[in-house]
Amino acid sequence: MTQPIDVLIQTSKDGIILPQYAHKGDSGMDIRNAGESVSIPPLGRALIPTSLSVAIPEGYEIQIRPRSGLALRKGISVLNSPGTIDSNYRGEIGIILFNLSNENVVIEPHERIAQLVLNRVYAIRWKEELKLEKSNRNSGGFGSTGTE
Repeated sequence: MTQPIDVLIQTSKDGIILPQYAHKGDSGMDIRNAGESVSIPPLGRALIPTSLSVAIPEGYEIQIRPRSGLALRKGISVLNSPGTIDSNYRGEIGIILFNLSNENVVIEPHERIAQLVLNRVYAIRWKEELKLEKSNRNSGGFGSTGTE
């Protein structure tokens, strides 16, 4: 892992547990529900509050990703996965959870609900060409690598 990058964080409520790595070498930090218990019906979704705002350095983003344990145990995933928090966003981070199970699922206060991953972002400068170099997948489209 590379050297840590300082990211400013603000809480809007007392007693908030800041995102943290569960183990040395983890790429994602666990983020928690900062609100009350939330019941998500089968195939339902809910916006879960975190009471956290961040100031991400320009040239970076934070991605919100599902937690594998929550997906396996409860059938819960992040709906817009991966969600992106841009460097110019300063509002509260909200996590959209989706219940893929056939049962009502309750998300408890302080429960770990997703992971945050800091990524470098490169700006695109389009360079228009009349003709692109061909590849072996020139026009195969989605699924063109086969089913093997």
